[in-house]
Amino acid sequence: MNERVADVQITEDTLTVRLMDGRSISAPLEWYPRLAHASAKARAVWEVAGGGYGIHWPEIDEDLSTEGLLRETSAP
Repeated sequence: MNERVADVQITEDTLTVRLMDGRSISAPLEWYPRLAHASAKARAVWEVAGGGYGIHWPEIDEDLSTEGLLRETSAP
């Protein structure tokens, strides 16, 4: 399975990450307070990090990993 990030979509209340192997992971945006409180414009600026297994939002200084998302782990 390829757990690398293919795409990220954020709605008003949900974070959805599509993986290279075709799976999608969705989680409540409230699990990630930095993302939840950021503007839609700041949330739209993300980049793949960690060799493809992570997501970084430079304007928000937030990082998530596909491993954490697959384990349904919320931010501390």
